[in-house]
Amino acid sequence: MYAVIALFDATLEQKIKKIWEGLESNKISYYAQEVEDRVPHITIASYKEIPVKNFINEIEIFYKNKRQVQLDFQTIGSFVSTRTLFYSPTVTKELMDFHSNHHQYFASYNKEEDSLYLPRKWVPHCTLANRLSQEKLQEAYSYCLEINEKIEGKINRIGLIKIDGSKCAPVIYFQSLIER
Repeated sequence: MYAVIALFDATLEQKIKKIWEGLESNKISYYAQEVEDRVPHITIASYKEIPVKNFINEIEIFYKNKRQVQLDFQTIGSFVSTRTLFYSPTVTKELMDFHSNHHQYFASYNKEEDSLYLPRKWVPHCTLANRLSQEKLQEAYSYCLEINEKIEGKINRIGLIKIDGSKCAPVIYFQSLIER
C-alpha cells in the first residue's frame, strides 16, 4: 500500500513531535514509536498498488508549481471506531482545493471506492495517538487540551510513503512546494 502525504514545515513538525513525546513520557501513547520513520503529516490519498516510477513522475509534474498551504489546527477530534486522537486543521478552500485537485489529477489511480481519503469522505487530520483504550483516549485528550501553544504552520512538501505491514512506512519520495 502507498499513501500521498502532506508534510509540514520544520516548526510545525517539531510541535507535533513534541506532543508525541509528551504523550509517550506520560505513558499515554507510543504512537510515534510504533512505526519507524513516522513523520507528522496529513494523508491526502491512499493506493493499494501503483506503478511507483510512473506515479512519482506524475507527482513531479502535478506538484511542480503548487504552492505551500497554510494550516491552523484549532480542533482536537477522535475517530470513534479506532480511538484515534488527532488535530484537525481549519478546513479552508485552499486546503480542500489542494486535496480535491490531487484526486482529480490522479483519478485513474483511485481504485478503492471505500477509501476514507477520497473527496466527500476525507477528514483532514494529523494523528496524535491511536488504538487507545477509553481511559487513555481521555488522558490524551486532556493532555492535548492543556497545551497552550498555537499549532499552525504550512504544508511545504508532498511525500509518497510505502506501507508494507511491517513497522516501517518510509517516505520514498518527496517534493517541495513553492513558498507562499
